[in-house]
Amino acid sequence: MIRQFELVDLVKAYDPNVDEAILNRAYVFAMKAHGSQKRASGDPYFSHPLEVAGILTDLKLDTDTIATALLHDVVEDTVATIPEIEELFGKKIAELVDGVTKLSKFEMQTESARQAENFRKFLLAMSNDIRVLLIKLADRCHNMRTLSFIKRPEKRKRIALETLEIYAPLAERIGMHEFKDELEHLAFENLDPEALAGINARLDYLIEESPNLEKEMVAALEELLKAEGIEARVNSRIKRPYSIWRKMERQNTSFEQLSDVMAFRIIVKDIPTCYQGLGIVHQRFQMVPGRFKDYISIPKRNFYRSIHTAVMGPHNNRLEIQFRTDEMHEEAELGVAAHWQYKQKAGKAEGSQYIWIRELLEILDEAHDPEEFLEHTKLAMFQDQVFCFTPKGELVSLPRGSSAVDFAYAVHSEVGNHCVGAKVNGRMVPLRHELENGDQVQVLTSEGQAPSSRWESFVVTGKARSAIRRHMRHQQKDEYTNLGKALIEKACQRNQLDFSSRMMDEVVAVLNLGDADMLFALVGQGSLAEEEILRAAFPGFQQDARAEGLPTIHQDWEETSGGSVPISGIMRESAVHFSECCHPVRGDRIVGIHVPDKGAEIHTIDCSQLKQYDEVPDAWLDLRWQKEEEADEVFYTGRLRLDVINERGALASIAATVSKNGGNVSNLVISDRDPEFYVMVIDVEVRDVKHLNDVGRALRVSRVIGRVERVLG
Repeated sequence: MIRQFELVDLVKAYDPNVDEAILNRAYVFAMKAHGSQKRASGDPYFSHPLEVAGILTDLKLDTDTIATALLHDVVEDTVATIPEIEELFGKKIAELVDGVTKLSKFEMQTESARQAENFRKFLLAMSNDIRVLLIKLADRCHNMRTLSFIKRPEKRKRIALETLEIYAPLAERIGMHEFKDELEHLAFENLDPEALAGINARLDYLIEESPNLEKEMVAALEELLKAEGIEARVNSRIKRPYSIWRKMERQNTSFEQLSDVMAFRIIVKDIPTCYQGLGIVHQRFQMVPGRFKDYISIPKRNFYRSIHTAVMGPHNNRLEIQFRTDEMHEEAELGVAAHWQYKQKAGKAEGSQYIWIRELLEILDEAHDPEEFLEHTKLAMFQDQVFCFTPKGELVSLPRGSSAVDFAYAVHSEVGNHCVGAKVNGRMVPLRHELENGDQVQVLTSEGQAPSSRWESFVVTGKARSAIRRHMRHQQKDEYTNLGKALIEKACQRNQLDFSSRMMDEVVAVLNLGDADMLFALVGQGSLAEEEILRAAFPGFQQDARAEGLPTIHQDWEETSGGSVPISGIMRESAVHFSECCHPVRGDRIVGIHVPDKGAEIHTIDCSQLKQYDEVPDAWLDLRWQKEEEADEVFYTGRLRLDVINERGALASIAATVSKNGGNVSNLVISDRDPEFYVMVIDVEVRDVKHLNDVGRALRVSRVIGRVERVLG
């Protein structure tokens, strides 16, 4: 173990103004607090915080950070408290210790819920002071070095997976590539030892096949640059096994096809020399197309800067070459720690370097619960990137595979919520269009637009997905609330009882609910029946026998519309939604089926699927369309089945007929075919049932169509 004076000397070596008293007090306090505690390896527990502090001295961090490293486990694993830490070491160290302390006493039902809640707390602390992350990474690094001493294999795998999914990407995000590489390697070692052994065997074979390749290439590059008057340091490295395996998996490629298994770094004095050296190397060695990346012109999100290229080496090997300055190299290796003393203000996460932390906080605000937040955070942090531009030339970096919707949310949440379309490089594209490096993207918006649940199937960023889910939750809650209120009012009317806000407040108190909106939402969702509400409001209530049985929808249409629940065309995707079997459109006679936890499904009255509910009268809802003047300007999807003559131009004739009559074909399926006829099912967007009938009549008179009928169930 590092002795007390040795630790102080390590800090004094790079910080002559170190507060020795605080370090000495922290050393003694932590040693006494942990007492006789042992680690899984059998070593004294205090050896762990000492090692963490030693790792942070290698990064030349300040006194408060080193003291926190010594104290980081005392609250979690001993009887020490945060107020006690604050009294002895000050408010700042107490905040740092609290930031790295897990919620060990938090009562959670599952391990994943505990992990998510702890990560949420950790992120909030990290957003206030980035040193919390540095301490946590050093802590995790030492724990991974000693992971083999944990006896239970499932626990080792859980810790390794958490390291791979959370801590290694966080290290990459702040540019600490040495930490990232070591964490990934140690996690890979525990998660897939067979794959690790396979990659190591391939690396050993590569070295045996060309044992002098590294030395030859270093000497060749040094000689080439020196001949052109460029002073440079050249060093080489073999890529880590996990990084190789991940790239092989992601690109579905072989080991031999990778161009960066062996990389050479050329460190020069300034940026112009980087580009000069690049030109010299490309003149001497054949470049591998598609492998050039200029991270000086467009840095990565963690502000990594370097020029990467791939060339064919002297033995016909694919080799990666990187150009960077000394400053870039230091930042690439140590990230935020490399410029801690110069570019940070009291450890605050300020400036453009920490935009990603603010984005994670936005996801935290949008998320429904900690587990959902953790899922979206992984999406936000752990993917390769593409770089796109706004029409004004501002750079937006996104995960690879991002859509125009992801871009819209990256610009601003409100832009994402109201996007209706996008232009990429001046050309209109669908919202699901996948963006590529260098695309210029213009997002088109409309105040009347709202997020669609369909977007969630193609967005890849955590920010977009969390915003969409939040909107859908709010929309669903509003619809459940409106539906529940309408159901209670209708039940009161059916049983000749008075509905009032005062009555609802009394029911809320009796049932111990939050408010009337919560009550309405539970009824709309199907968790509470209308009869339960009436019994709570009117003690001794008995349902009128005349009110039982099938809904009034089975009576004449004109007689029922007064007491039915009004339905708007916008209610499509959540609590009240149109069924996929009969495709109701405005003007159809409709009925609702109340499905617990799913709200109401709207069917046409003659839908064949309704037979299964004949024995469940309580599930039926009497519905009607809103009055014409109250309705929204929306289109509905009607389904038609066509018998079409098999000849050239038939499909074009159908599309032209639908379009000429103001409709739009949104989907088409050929269900049967023979040499003379095709049986075709088409979905047509129309304003109402009259419009659908007009389109059907126009199709019937077409020469290429033998029969047209509407599909209802």
